[in-house]
Amino acid sequence: MSPLTPSQRWSALLALALGGFAIGLTEFVAMGLLPDIARSLLPTLYARSTSQAVAHAGWMISVYALGVVIGAPLFAALTARLPRKKILLGLLVIFIVGTAASAAAPTFGLVLAARFVAALPHGAYFGAAGLVAASIMGPGSHGKGFAVSLGGLTVANVVGVPAITHIGQTAGWRVAYLIIAVIFALTLFAVLATVPSVAAHPNGSARSELRAFRAPQVWLVAGIASIGFGGFFAIDSYIAPVTTHVAGLSASTVPWVLVAVGLGMTIGNAAGGWASDRDLRRAMLTGFLAFIVSMVVFALVAHWPAGLFLGAFLVGAASLFLGPAMQSRLIQVAPGAQMMGAAVNQSAMNIANSLGALLGGVVIAGGLGYVAPSWVGVGLGLTGFALAGVSFALESSARRATTATGETTPLPEPTKGR
Repeated sequence: MSPLTPSQRWSALLALALGGFAIGLTEFVAMGLLPDIARSLLPTLYARSTSQAVAHAGWMISVYALGVVIGAPLFAALTARLPRKKILLGLLVIFIVGTAASAAAPTFGLVLAARFVAALPHGAYFGAAGLVAASIMGPGSHGKGFAVSLGGLTVANVVGVPAITHIGQTAGWRVAYLIIAVIFALTLFAVLATVPSVAAHPNGSARSELRAFRAPQVWLVAGIASIGFGGFFAIDSYIAPVTTHVAGLSASTVPWVLVAVGLGMTIGNAAGGWASDRDLRRAMLTGFLAFIVSMVVFALVAHWPAGLFLGAFLVGAASLFLGPAMQSRLIQVAPGAQMMGAAVNQSAMNIANSLGALLGGVVIAGGLGYVAPSWVGVGLGLTGFALAGVSFALESSARRATTATGETTPLPEPTKGR
């Protein structure tokens, strides 16, 4: 990559972040519009049972997550030999088509299919954008590079998701998705104009990327993200009914609760990028502890309006503090397959999305109330923390064994001072 001026560097980073902003909209706007979507697409069920219809509409979230899970490793393997900028442009075209189809599809089944298509490029975009951002920012900036690409997503949750949610509540949820498709089109032109060409890995191939799955740590770290992060989605997927049915606030308050979530995510993401570049192990372990505590606080105080806003902010901050750390950890344990490591993290996060939304819907449909998903999240967070401890313990044990025997088997680079 040729040297860039400061203005060129920031223009490229902003273009990459704009893509994350649009992805944040397409992924999270459904969470604030679930009651509207359920009323529009499932009118018979909605008339019979609002909670059942909302839980059923939650499949939009789960299907999107499934698309990310499948698409991320698939595109990482298929695009291993392609320059990063070409990858980004192709993925943005798929986003535009899938999101526009989501707005136009006439039935619930077709909307689900469109959401699946729109989700396929999600993980690969964050993987490619994060690697390009890290290249632009220079060596030792993996955490900060991925924080930049995720930064657009967090800003989306501060201003974009609440604004689009409000538009969806007043003009219709289909209008909301059409606006998101337009933002993806703007991102396409911004990336085309500002992002420099970044060559593919010189030894990149589908085989080399798929080789990452031979490493047990890749599976273990993916499991940490898949399970441990599920608590965020168990809570955020049903933030609208918690606001209206638990805290007793009006539907017009939902966007402001989403602002609280987004502010927390923005602060947590920035802090997490800095912390993971300094000491990845500490960032992950302390991040999980803070995440668990935040979900307990949310469950205990969400019944009060002030408590709802505080709890939503804390859950957003603690969850996204873990984002850059999880991304950096998967790249660390998948040497030689950076795209796959970056993409698998997005697959894992969206397994968490699907798992959290599904389990949250199960306890709600079971009559346990809209706060019950918070306690599901605590259990998922505790499991993730335990698995993170196992991952680092195995790494330390392998290092000691290698030192004792004098073997030269390559191991992941140290977790401090990356």
